Amino acid sequence: MTQTKSIFQRPLWVTIFALTAAIAWGWAYPLIKLGFKEFAITPDMTGAKMLFAGVRFCLSGLIVLAIAGGKKRNFKVRKAFDWWYILLFCLLNTTLHYAFFYFGLSHSEGSRAAILNSLSVFSVVIFACIFFKSDHLTMKKIIGCLIGFAGILSLNLGGSDSGQFSLLGDGMIILNALSGASASLLTRGLGKRVDVFVGTGYSLAIGGALLIIPALLMGGRFVQINILGFTYLILLISISTLCFTLYNKLLTCNPVGQIAIYNSLIPVVGAVTSCLCLNETFYIKYVIAGTLAAGGIYIINKN
Repeated sequence: MTQTKSIFQRPLWVTIFALTAAIAWGWAYPLIKLGFKEFAITPDMTGAKMLFAGVRFCLSGLIVLAIAGGKKRNFKVRKAFDWWYILLFCLLNTTLHYAFFYFGLSHSEGSRAAILNSLSVFSVVIFACIFFKSDHLTMKKIIGCLIGFAGILSLNLGGSDSGQFSLLGDGMIILNALSGASASLLTRGLGKRVDVFVGTGYSLAIGGALLIIPALLMGGRFVQINILGFTYLILLISISTLCFTLYNKLLTCNPVGQIAIYNSLIPVVGAVTSCLCLNETFYIKYVIAGTLAAGGIYIINKN
């Protein structure tokens, strides 16, 4: 008798779920900036930005852990010493990753940050080839990375009126991308120490808490509180919970490359939604950069 495939392995549903995750992640860019506006968080309010990010990811992590508990996942960590590895993963995957992201996004246009953040995909490819013997630097990967980097560099084409590199904006987004890429490498070892789904919950909850504590010590607070601001925050929490849940489940049921290819949509969706929702100036170089970045990711992941 032929074994029935899981819904997460059926081509149509794989496409629907992967597209849902990619599109939802792309929407996070304008929602964060809209949330900053409603909570009256200005670029110089470091503590408030950390608090906003910390609340989002801590609550999202608790929701993921609650789902894991409901699904009777194994919460046991293999060895006591493995908690140090998990803590390092929390710091890179959530605390530093999103601290840099929120700082950079508050000093940069959402559309520009979305495309620049695709650097994380190409960094993962290069880092994996350096640190893992099983990953080889093929011609396909080289071409994909070169095309992707060309797209990122094209963001600085044109005069100052069309946006140029800034340390607090672009610099922070680059550090965010590198932190995320480093965390992706640690994910391979995470599964040897704890259930990956549970580890994701730990990463979000603990990493979020590590953002909240210093934020409060720095006097971080929400200057202005309203229903619309909480609506944006709830949407961001939902995006994190939904996307990590879908994405991790798809990765456990399908080849990584088959799922990762959909990430090429994230910078494109992020750029388009930022221009539409934030009334940001749309430059033709965003089309060039987004197309090259998406094309590079596609080439790298294409079978």
